[in-house]
Amino acid sequence: MRHHGETAPTAAGATASGTAASPAPVQSDWATLQRLLPYLWQYKWRVIAAIVFMVGAKFANVGVPILLKTLVDAMSLKPGDPTALLVVPVGLLVAYGALRLSTSLFTELRELVFAKATQGAARSIALQTCEHLHALSLRFHLERQTGGMTRDIERGVRGIESLVSFSLYSIVPTIIEVAMVLTILAVKFDASFAWITGGALVLYIAFTVVVTEWRTQFRRQANEADSGAHTKAIDSLLNYETVKYFNNESFEARRYDESLEALRRARLKSQSTLSLLNTGQQLIIAVGLVAMLWRATQGVVDGRLTLGDLVMVNAFMIQLYIPLNFLGVIYREIKQNLTDLDKMFTLMDREREVADAPGAEPLRTNGPVDVRFEHVDFAYEPARPILHGVSFEIPAGKTVAVVGPSGSGKSTLARLLYRFYDPQQGRILIAGQDIRTVTQASVRRAIGIVPQDTVLFNDTVAYNIRYGQPDASDAQVEQAARAAHIHDFIASTPQGYQTKVGERGLKLSGGEKQRVAIARTLLKDPPVLIFDEATSALDSANERAIQAELKSAARGKTALVIAHRLSTVVDAHEILVMELGRIIERGTHLQLLAARGRYADMWALQQSAELRVEPADA
Repeated sequence: MRHHGETAPTAAGATASGTAASPAPVQSDWATLQRLLPYLWQYKWRVIAAIVFMVGAKFANVGVPILLKTLVDAMSLKPGDPTALLVVPVGLLVAYGALRLSTSLFTELRELVFAKATQGAARSIALQTCEHLHALSLRFHLERQTGGMTRDIERGVRGIESLVSFSLYSIVPTIIEVAMVLTILAVKFDASFAWITGGALVLYIAFTVVVTEWRTQFRRQANEADSGAHTKAIDSLLNYETVKYFNNESFEARRYDESLEALRRARLKSQSTLSLLNTGQQLIIAVGLVAMLWRATQGVVDGRLTLGDLVMVNAFMIQLYIPLNFLGVIYREIKQNLTDLDKMFTLMDREREVADAPGAEPLRTNGPVDVRFEHVDFAYEPARPILHGVSFEIPAGKTVAVVGPSGSGKSTLARLLYRFYDPQQGRILIAGQDIRTVTQASVRRAIGIVPQDTVLFNDTVAYNIRYGQPDASDAQVEQAARAAHIHDFIASTPQGYQTKVGERGLKLSGGEKQRVAIARTLLKDPPVLIFDEATSALDSANERAIQAELKSAARGKTALVIAHRLSTVVDAHEILVMELGRIIERGTHLQLLAARGRYADMWALQQSAELRVEPADA
């Protein structure tokens, strides 16, 4: 409803008092993980079962090299020994196959059991984020960049699945396997094997962590560039007609390409530093592996180790370093996922400027209700006050109209009544109840609005009308459409009420969209109505017909009419004339004409303008 020259807030993150809020700090990785854990712990038995299967898979995996050692040592049988056929193929080979199968079986059972927890957590967080965004104030939604915000949510949800999968399926199992291998090496051989392996692991992990922490800045830059590019693309597509009107396709393409170029540079930095990280990791692995094999080979030459021991050490190293090499990739992915998840949690942490008071109860609306503004002061920004001590009452079942020049604060009254914002001073009452003491949902349930700028969902006409009362029947939808004088138009279209209205309703004319909005509000049937230039997009004939329907719809209801065209409000119970955020005149149409003040001047000006236009129309 931003029109009539009223300026909505521009300071990003402004608080209720108009002061700018500092940007949300980036959370630590551990803090982000702590916020994720409660969502997973809702499925604690699945988590426990997955851990059991994971440990079982690692025991089976570590058992494979030990069995290989036994198998190699058993091959020292003399040629032609009758026990060879029995010992080697039947015993050890079957056991080897069983261990391999157990590793895969436990791994698949772990993923099967834990899938529900992963998907459930992702669903819960995505739903809570969406609900929280809907609960934020109008100020946030006027400042947001839709494309970038949806990109943050998309990456965050995807990051949850990857983060849980990598942590449980890779990081923890690898740590368990490393601990088991180090224990076996220290117990079965001398401590130097464990020291070499442990030292290589510590150096590998330290190098990976340090370089990855340094590389995280490039991931953040890439995310910002990606969100910026997505925002510009979505914005230009949503404003497709404006782009065409001003022949600015190439201009929009250049803006989009600037963001794509920034994204390309950030990703190139990320890729070049990734190559550096991979090279360093492979060097550490190669040095550690050579040192271990040298010690094992020396042991075989000295007679302290068997060939089976050499094979076991080699198998341990390969088995350990392959997932460890992958662990470097996993750590990078986890850091990236934590970065993405932090962006989504930042959205969830965005403070609600307008929140229900603790213990707030629903608004009580039995029968017609009255509306009162008492000494209301309001400013979107401290430097530019909008309303100054505004006081008036709409008696139950009556209609009060507000007129005045653009920028006088008329539409701000509707925003405050809907409690999109709270006033800095004064209070607003519905049925004698301060709307700050009751729930926002009940306040908005009690109010219906026909805005000047109607935005429709990209769905059917029936869906958009039924949005006023989602459980309404087809007959009720049709009745509302008839009352809004749009049924005949809908029936004349090939698909009738199933006609798609397009993005933001652009397939319909301005008048058709406004009549859909009127039908939607009539279907809602609330006790309080707001008509914000409700007939501004209609021609004269339809305006008179709709005006009669609106008057009928407002019968017995409390109505606030915001108007430029004074001819539409002559029957109002009281007319308020606003200028620069103050009420300068009030009274009935005849009283205001008799006063020969600002209203009388506006009336005379509009009447003379209409007289000049009518001959041209004829």
